[in-house]
Amino acid sequence: MDALVGRNYTEMTGFILLGLTDDPKLRVILFIVILCIYLVTVSGNLSTIILIRISSQLHHPMYFFLSHLALADMGLSSSVTPNMLVNFLVERNTISYYGCAMQLGSVAFFGGTECFLLAAMAYDRFMAICSPLLYSTKMSTQVCVQLLIVSYIGGLFNAFAFTAGVYSLVFCGPNGVNHFFCDYAPLVELSCLAISIPAVVPSYVAGSIIVATVFVIAVSYICILITIVKMRSTEGCHKAFSTCASHLTAVTLYYGTITFIYVLPKSCYTTDQNKVVSIFYMVAIPMLNPLIYSLRNNEIKGALKKELARKVFC
Repeated sequence: MDALVGRNYTEMTGFILLGLTDDPKLRVILFIVILCIYLVTVSGNLSTIILIRISSQLHHPMYFFLSHLALADMGLSSSVTPNMLVNFLVERNTISYYGCAMQLGSVAFFGGTECFLLAAMAYDRFMAICSPLLYSTKMSTQVCVQLLIVSYIGGLFNAFAFTAGVYSLVFCGPNGVNHFFCDYAPLVELSCLAISIPAVVPSYVAGSIIVATVFVIAVSYICILITIVKMRSTEGCHKAFSTCASHLTAVTLYYGTITFIYVLPKSCYTTDQNKVVSIFYMVAIPMLNPLIYSLRNNEIKGALKKELARKVFC
């Protein structure tokens, strides 16, 4: 046992990320496609953050959380995409032991934070539709900041669990990670000792975060649905649905993919399927979220037109 632990720190200095494919032509195509997606992701989310900051008509709780959701999307994508792009250009993409733990911790932090932010946004919609007269009190600046702090603390707790889980594993054999980033499941497969309790903790932490935030989102939207059904005004129903449509779309895409990755048993899908879903989760969704919230939100489109007109006029 002691010898193996020693080898973990002396001989195992890093890992080799096997990536998505060995086909040279396909690697070039994927490099161009994913690079374009990443550039759109960074520019789209950065534009969303800047627009919300400079536009006074977007200084509301929903957009406050949306700006931090855009930041989390940008961080999640930046945790894996640059390294994945490098993987397409080199024969062998190596990552250090500590670099691997940091990358996984970064993914866990932004992924966990996004779960809590989506739950906070669902609660915001619940208060706006079900208790409009109390909305300004219940969703004050102080409450929004507190929800934001809880979101980031939840992300930090998730990151700590996964990082500690990596350090609890003992590696003494092959170091090829069958993924395009340091995902936890492939690392567990490389461990040469029986899985310890600390190694199992990350799965329970991630699962608990998913269950807790899904519960908040589900209860919020059940209450919203009941309130909408009781509305007599067709215009009121349409307005209520329109304010929730973007958030529901983002929730469905995000939780659909992370449920596939972190909740379903590993026997239900292959490693290649996991890679494809992980790309959608970490690369495509961060690009889609700004489009979902801008194309389906009249307030954001109106604020964008106003700011562009002001810049042109100046």
